Amino acid sequence: MLSNVVSRKASGLRQTTSRASVAVKSVSGRRAAVAEPQSAAPVSAEDVFAYTKNLPGVTAPFEGVFDPAGFLATASIKDVRRWRESEITHGRVAMLAALGFIVGEQLQDFPLFFNFDGRVSGPAIYHFQQIGQGFWEPLLIAIGVAESYRVAVGWATPTGTGFNSLKDDYEPGDLGFDPLGLKPTDPEELKTMQTKELNNGRLAMIAIAAFVAQELVEQTEIFEHLALRFEKEAILELDDIERDLGLPLTPLPDNLKNL
Repeated sequence: MLSNVVSRKASGLRQTTSRASVAVKSVSGRRAAVAEPQSAAPVSAEDVFAYTKNLPGVTAPFEGVFDPAGFLATASIKDVRRWRESEITHGRVAMLAALGFIVGEQLQDFPLFFNFDGRVSGPAIYHFQQIGQGFWEPLLIAIGVAESYRVAVGWATPTGTGFNSLKDDYEPGDLGFDPLGLKPTDPEELKTMQTKELNNGRLAMIAIAAFVAQELVEQTEIFEHLALRFEKEAILELDDIERDLGLPLTPLPDNLKNL
């Protein structure tokens, strides 16, 4: 009898110990899962460089990664992905801005182009200040909706360790917006198209900066500036011909002397 009791108690003790062991392993497993990112070895600069080199946008004349400031030396892959998202977004905005500068200056004389009273005129850098009520409100709503959608698609929920980071399954720039079905299914063709978009966006960022600087300095529209340049070059070429023929030189107008 006594042996049976002892046997049952020992068996119960073993079961209790076994359950406690499983519980400890379970808790330890959860702790290990949480602590794993902290204990994982950091990605080396070589790994970050190799990852960046395989991204779209690496193109001639820079066959390698163009990083003159050395940002990649202290960056992580998470940083590179965030920078790429920023580059794509700014490139797209710059392409729209460069197009808007040119189109806006050409259509400002048409009353149907939100210019009913003719108050919008001159260089494009002053158009926003000239537009009155009824334009800003829809524009701000449209920008807010677009940015809210982009954040919801691509950005991870801010946490203590994941603040200001993209979702792991999100490809920078891919918002799923392709109404014309232009996105290639072949990976190489897709990478080529993405590289073209990046290069055009980079060019547009430089162009819009030049547009703004030129209009601030000369206070002339883009095509007006271009026409004046052509006019000046034509007069200078004509002066060379007149000089060779011994004819009086065509005087350069005052508004072209400082160009």
